[in-house]
Amino acid sequence: MGKYIFKRILISIPIIIGITIITFYLLNVVPGDPVVLMMKEHISPDVLERVKNEMHLNDPVYIRYFKFMGDLLHGNLGRSYKLNRNVTDLLLEAFPNTVVLSIAAIIIAWGIGIPAGIISAIKQYSFIDNFFMGFTLLGVSMPIFWSALIMQYIFGLKLNLLPISGFSGPQYVILPAIVLGWSSAASIARLTRSSLLEVIRTDYIRTARAKGLKERQVVFYHALKNAMLPVVTVMAIQVAGLLSGAVITESVFGIPGIGRVCVNAIQNRDMPLLQGSVIFTVGLVIIGNLVADIAYSYLDPRIRYD
Repeated sequence: MGKYIFKRILISIPIIIGITIITFYLLNVVPGDPVVLMMKEHISPDVLERVKNEMHLNDPVYIRYFKFMGDLLHGNLGRSYKLNRNVTDLLLEAFPNTVVLSIAAIIIAWGIGIPAGIISAIKQYSFIDNFFMGFTLLGVSMPIFWSALIMQYIFGLKLNLLPISGFSGPQYVILPAIVLGWSSAASIARLTRSSLLEVIRTDYIRTARAKGLKERQVVFYHALKNAMLPVVTVMAIQVAGLLSGAVITESVFGIPGIGRVCVNAIQNRDMPLLQGSVIFTVGLVIIGNLVADIAYSYLDPRIRYD
């Protein structure tokens, strides 16, 4: 297992390098000057040129890229052009807010999605199955920004039950967590149902039933473990995606998380902040996939990493 983890970490290095190259290239072809955006339009050409030289923006792209990678190897993500603050500090300040939102959304997604998928598979083609699948289809089909606006309109403006913006208390987490959790729960429920239905039709499940085991034992102790293999992959990716910042949700609800940081960095062409956010996101996705692979060996004893 140790060799496998080390190998996966080595494989992730060229992925990170490739993403940083693409991000650097895209930021340099997008119209707009970060210094002008930072200091507004009314700035003399002399001051503009001096600031660019101080920030090394007149250097060739490849020189700036290698300088950034050199700083990255020393654990330095640079300083934000717009805020003039260390990028690492900005990300660490925003990350706890994203963690709180992600945990709440995960509880809703897994607490609803997995039981709904199991019940739908057991009660296939019943009213309960049709209800759950219709509910999940709505969650998958509806864009997150649209469901967020509907939730704000109904529960915030009309019923005045919950705040629609900000992040200064537990009540501010409920609506964005429901929006994120509903979308994630829909994917989990549909995948759990289809995977469990496939496993239930296998020979070893028929053998377990022929031995006289109760249906609950057959489903939960024999079928569910193997059925959860693809579900675990999606769950790990969802966790990594949520922790790396739910951009739309955080923007709509005004949550100062990683997603909001990314949006501000893109709007201001703040290359160090955006580059740091991208690397942070990639790292979380790689960790999430690694955790999913390790969980496979527990769920299915036939899987071993030598």
